Amino acid sequence: MTKEGDMADGGFASVLPHGQQLLELPQFNKGTAFTREERMRHGLLGLLPPHEETLDQQVSRAYSAFSAKHTDLEKHIYLRQLQDFNETLFYRLIMDFPAEMTPIIYTPTVGEACEKFSEIYRKPRGLFIAYPERDYIDDILDHAIPNEVEVIVITDSEAILGLGDLGAGGMAIPIGKLALYTANGGIDPNLCLPIVLDVGTNNQSLLEDPLYVGWTHERITGPDYDGFVDDVMQAIKRKFPKALVQFEDFGRDHAGPLLDRYRDQMCCFNDDIQGTAAVAMGTVMAGARAAGIDFADIRFVIAGAGSAGCGIAGQLVLGLKAFGLSDAEAQARFYMVDKDGLIREDLDDVTDAQAAFVKSPNQYANWTLSDEAPFQLLDVVKNVKPQVLLGVSGQTGLFSEAIVREMTINNARPIIFPLSNPTARAEARPEDILNWSDGKALIATGSPFDPVYRDGMSYIISQCNNAFAFPGLGLGILAVGAKRVSDEMFMAVAQVIGQSVPEAQAKGAPLLPPLSAIRALSRQIAIAVGRCAVEQGLCDITSQSDVAPLVEKYIWQPEYRKL
Repeated sequence: MTKEGDMADGGFASVLPHGQQLLELPQFNKGTAFTREERMRHGLLGLLPPHEETLDQQVSRAYSAFSAKHTDLEKHIYLRQLQDFNETLFYRLIMDFPAEMTPIIYTPTVGEACEKFSEIYRKPRGLFIAYPERDYIDDILDHAIPNEVEVIVITDSEAILGLGDLGAGGMAIPIGKLALYTANGGIDPNLCLPIVLDVGTNNQSLLEDPLYVGWTHERITGPDYDGFVDDVMQAIKRKFPKALVQFEDFGRDHAGPLLDRYRDQMCCFNDDIQGTAAVAMGTVMAGARAAGIDFADIRFVIAGAGSAGCGIAGQLVLGLKAFGLSDAEAQARFYMVDKDGLIREDLDDVTDAQAAFVKSPNQYANWTLSDEAPFQLLDVVKNVKPQVLLGVSGQTGLFSEAIVREMTINNARPIIFPLSNPTARAEARPEDILNWSDGKALIATGSPFDPVYRDGMSYIISQCNNAFAFPGLGLGILAVGAKRVSDEMFMAVAQVIGQSVPEAQAKGAPLLPPLSAIRALSRQIAIAVGRCAVEQGLCDITSQSDVAPLVEKYIWQPEYRKL
């Protein structure tokens, strides 16, 4: 969507720098696509090769250069440099080749990019708001490029994917997420701002690394942390009062409390809690259809009871309540397993988020337990006999052969989702799950996996990834000007995702659409979210019929501007 001030009358970009300075502005740079007239007018003669190219020709060259890189990290670096050089070409490239580009700019490669952020750092993008500079937060926000911001992805980098505390290197996550907001959701990149809250790091290897670009100090905690984050959030409210804020990769002790503190103050959500939950719920709904079971009858075991696991459980509870179950009845369907096994009353460190799912002794009094590791995942699966097993533990190989075979004993088509990212942290590999389940399991993963060929059949492995949810969610919220993000919006997201692949019942068929269809899916999600905002009175739009045209009008396309 073109914003006032970006373009003069007739669709031309207004006041611009001259010559080399123009080539250094990625939002305006066209490279070899500048026309001769533009080169004459803006002092570009001799700064570019004389041949004039189309955007299509540039995409072809960029794709060849991308394909020539030998490693995924090299491809990531190439795309980041292209984004900093020519934003229009960058987005056109990743939109033309989503299946190849998404795993490079996002999971799983973004995890390696975070780990090696200081080594591969080239050019600043976004804002680093460091604790030692806490007296200058308003000034730092004034330095934001662009000056008009409608969506912010913010992280303190404490829980990056399944990799943990990566300090300033977490900036690669907001950059990647916002790239998908544009590529998948059609949100103008000139309205997007990535932010890292640099509150130090407890990663000793980073503190000892002479190349580390972040604040070399242990993480601040307690009132100092809370006060600093609040100062940042209040400054964002002052500077960008209508912006959608996405919390990303905050640690277990902060993710839920921050969401609870600010969700009624501003338009914000936590993607690890709510976005993950919406995609997981939608994919479970698709899996239930494929398995021929009623969603309302499902028992769930979730391995990993952190913010993501509890967020998934909470969203699924809302889904079960929509089928007529009470809170207590819905919560009773969930068995959460963490590092100390089943979440139960005799544990000392149960979090507020886990409290709704704590099991009392009468709920497992008749269980048969192993002597060596009672209440661990295998015990829980054996006794609960769930239809759905979800993994958000970050523990590689947690879903053992014994666990998968136990799931298969009680289900004609068990639903097994190893959702941890990046790929190396997955609870099991799809090939193993299919072998151990004799090809019966319905699988979705957090990171991309190749199809599995078994018994002459190809099994397409769907990526149950937040990229299916947050771009469309953001598009819908921004298009109608929603003032808050509601639980019902995530329910709308899940329902669209759950119905997105009608043929999912066929053996080997995916539960989710391919990445090539994600932009169209995001439009559907945006319309559903926008209509939800209208129904709930969360925006100034009053007619449901206005939502679809507003969504289409808002969508940005990667096309060169006339200068």
